[in-house]
Amino acid sequence: MYAVEVRDHIMIAHSLRGETFGPAQALHGATFVVDVAFFRSELDEDDVVVDIGRATDALKAALKPLNYANLDEVLPGARTTTEFLCRHIFDAMAAARREGALGAGAVGIERIRVTLHESHVARAWFEAAV
Repeated sequence: MYAVEVRDHIMIAHSLRGETFGPAQALHGATFVVDVAFFRSELDEDDVVVDIGRATDALKAALKPLNYANLDEVLPGARTTTEFLCRHIFDAMAAARREGALGAGAVGIERIRVTLHESHVARAWFEAAV
């Protein structure tokens, strides 16, 4: 399996409903490093997994509505845990693939993994077939 991964980051504010989250129930900020990996069994006709420039642009577009935003307002009613955000960004990247934003060769991408790094000691990811 071949893979290419691109990276960006977002700075957000949010609050997490529920006693499980203790002090994180209050509005607080977080900075996430975001990695998106694209997987395929065979390289495309140009011998690449995905066009890195297009993948980077698609990731920036997926993150733009979240960056420097209060997620309580951007995604009202959602509990914006790190895991939830992984899936949210995954869905945007899968849509970018379907809609051609990653280029014609991206139809061969079989899986996408989105990893959010909360800190140097904690991260979460969502991975699925596309």
